[in-house]
Amino acid sequence: MIRTAVPVLLGLALLSGCKADSKAEEKKEEAAIPVEVATVTLGTIDAAYRGTATLEAENEATVLSKQSGTVEQVLVEEGDRVRAGQLLARLESDKLRFERARAQADVDRLEQDFTRLKSVYQRNLVSREAYDKTQYELSAARAAADLASLALRESEVRAPFDGIVSARYIKRGNLIQPNALAFRITQMDRLRAAVYVPERDIHKLKTEHLVKLTVDAWPGKVFTGTVLLINPVIDASTGTVKVTVNIDAKQSELRPGMFARTEILYDHREQALLIPRDAVITEDAAESVYVVASDHARRRVVRIGYGDAGNFEVLEGLKAGEQVVTTGQASLKDGAKVQVVTPLKDEPAAGAAPAAAAQEG
Repeated sequence: MIRTAVPVLLGLALLSGCKADSKAEEKKEEAAIPVEVATVTLGTIDAAYRGTATLEAENEATVLSKQSGTVEQVLVEEGDRVRAGQLLARLESDKLRFERARAQADVDRLEQDFTRLKSVYQRNLVSREAYDKTQYELSAARAAADLASLALRESEVRAPFDGIVSARYIKRGNLIQPNALAFRITQMDRLRAAVYVPERDIHKLKTEHLVKLTVDAWPGKVFTGTVLLINPVIDASTGTVKVTVNIDAKQSELRPGMFARTEILYDHREQALLIPRDAVITEDAAESVYVVASDHARRRVVRIGYGDAGNFEVLEGLKAGEQVVTTGQASLKDGAKVQVVTPLKDEPAAGAAPAAAAQEG
């Protein structure tokens, strides 16, 4: 009797254990998965080609020294605003002044000779050959005087247009040669940007399309411009087309050389169905979302249209007012039970401020 009872008791214990495990698994399966959701809304969305560009000055010139010589004066510094024709630097010019004076003296002498010879020639007292020779010598002397005057003027380095001195390459006392770099002048208020667009997207763009720009130097601020030129030739090595953007004037925060993120807006839609980008799941070139209804998540295929930095436009598969999962999709399967939670606000945790202060110290 004892030997028979022991196996029976063991079997009952195992059976009760299995039932307990089964109940625990059922309980585990019924547990709700916490998710965050967003409501499908109606709103406006812009279609844009997004790229990057480096801001460039429309007018920028490197000013060269046209003469050789020692720098006698430097009259401007980097950052100075200059006007067209303003004197920037001057080379030692004593020798050039003497040469111009000598050339002018030759002109004066030959003019007097030619005046006397002309009156004699009119009385037929001198040959035509002598008359023509003196006239040619006078013309050559005048040309030499003009060259001497030009060389003297070129000993002065002047600004080609209004702008800012963005670089100075010479110092007082430097001995420089012709075509040596002297200054760089930049027009700060007339900026452009070159955006290289893939050829498959170029048909979407037109001149006068609005362009939005953001730069790291001014976070959160949006600057504007317009498409000025679209290059008619495709670069065969990159498969892109150069699109020139004209930056609106009076945006003084922008500087040549800044790295900018650009959005060329080529379409605009009103009353579009919008969902957050985080809600969309892309698998095998198909998009889907999890829709929450009656505490359960159902996976639904959708067709996506335009997108911007935060939202996607939904063309098919959803309607306004439905709720879609934005956080927690990785733990979901079709029909899973969910619990909607409210996302935590961005508040500093206790002790965060002292920790930050300690890092700064």
